[in-house]
Amino acid sequence: MYAVLLFTGLTRLLTLGAYPLFDKTEARYAEIAREMAATNNWITPQFDYGTPFWGKPPLSTWVTAFFLKLFGVNEFAARFSSLLFALGIVWLTYRLALSRQHRDYALTVPAILSTSALFFVAGGCVMTDAALSFGTTLAMVSFWLAVRDGANPDRFWGYLFFVGLAIGLLAKGPVAIVLTGLPIVVWVALEKQWECVWRRLPWLTGSLLVIVIALPWYLAAERATPGFLQYFIIGEHLKRFTETGWKGDLYGQGHAHPFGTIWFYWFLATFPWCFVFFGMLLRTGRKIRELLRNEWLLYLALWTVAPMIFFSFTANILWTYVLPGLPAFSLILVELLSADRNSSGCRTHDWQGISISLITPTVFCLGLLFLPSTIVAKKTQKGVIAKYLDLRPALTSKLIYLGKIPYSAEFYSQGTAQTVATPEKLKPYLSDNQENFFVISKRGLLILQKDVKENLSKVGDYGEYQLLVSKNRSGGIVNMALSNPVRLKEF
Repeated sequence: MYAVLLFTGLTRLLTLGAYPLFDKTEARYAEIAREMAATNNWITPQFDYGTPFWGKPPLSTWVTAFFLKLFGVNEFAARFSSLLFALGIVWLTYRLALSRQHRDYALTVPAILSTSALFFVAGGCVMTDAALSFGTTLAMVSFWLAVRDGANPDRFWGYLFFVGLAIGLLAKGPVAIVLTGLPIVVWVALEKQWECVWRRLPWLTGSLLVIVIALPWYLAAERATPGFLQYFIIGEHLKRFTETGWKGDLYGQGHAHPFGTIWFYWFLATFPWCFVFFGMLLRTGRKIRELLRNEWLLYLALWTVAPMIFFSFTANILWTYVLPGLPAFSLILVELLSADRNSSGCRTHDWQGISISLITPTVFCLGLLFLPSTIVAKKTQKGVIAKYLDLRPALTSKLIYLGKIPYSAEFYSQGTAQTVATPEKLKPYLSDNQENFFVISKRGLLILQKDVKENLSKVGDYGEYQLLVSKNRSGGIVNMALSNPVRLKEF
């Protein structure tokens, strides 16, 4: 399993910068981090310069902004923080598994986890879910090691339980408390472990630790931008999940799905191991009730299904919401495989497991190699920005978007791209004695006035957008660079 972990880790590391940031999610969070690094405003993440982003706490943005400062503004730097959080989750699951059985057993757990579809993708994707899952995993692992590992309580793991809660609060908010509290409370109630949990966890000092770590930022954010707490607590944590197509979202639209869709997302998230899991259930189906009587397996089962149970009754979800339960799923699957191997004495499972482990990273790499350029062009503005930077005759040549600027354009232009709301406002940029560039959607082209069209030449098509250049007023540098300029009025 060392080879599987090494191959998977290197594959994810080496592909971090192999493809552009895609709109909307990745590019949005990368741009928020870039603006934080550029402005050195570490209290309030910004949706745009001067516009606060109240949608998420800043932990992942802090770490991403740090690496953007360290490595420069590029895809590798933007995605590196998620890989670090994923590695932290891998180590925690390995540590928990090692407390239960031998090293080979423990190594199999992170091998399954790291090659599950969602975990592999999230380990190199710019979003907040990896940071949240690191916090919840730290809390769940620490809880077990503090409460059930050995005869004497380990205060170190007890405090780390509360550190995990604080990390979750800074990564995504109170939902972290729900995703850890739900399985723990149910497990404690079923196993009647109230007294043990009360004795082994430092509730008073641990709670103070959470307050010291997490509360200062919440208070500072509210002070910097009044109204944050009301929007974040009521809007993002109540209305988002209870109102279908929630209209109060300041930063997008709610992802409305039929209730229960989260279970289908779980199936996709655990590919290809979901097939192994269901195969094992068919083989040991009669033993499931016996397995759930085991306090360890019951804990893992509750941890696994907690996100699905919570989000089954919410109206707006994403498949990434499954991520916090994947570490427990990998532990359960290894338990089932280990039990089956012990009963059958068959070692062919080892080679089968290695083969299955290679599916996700292999499919991912093949997808990158054969991803059609037309799809890439629709999902990112990297090509547009690169062409503009290559052709602009001077630093004073502007890049103007008609309408909203995609997040990837803001990131790759490092905030220099500008926007105008209406075609009429393009005219000053056509008469300022500069060769300016314009990015206009195909719908926007239909509403351009004739005199504007006659002063533009087409550079190229980029998905739903076209890059255009103003009539040359400074010596023909751009027009000579265009191999085949086409007058806009011709198409």
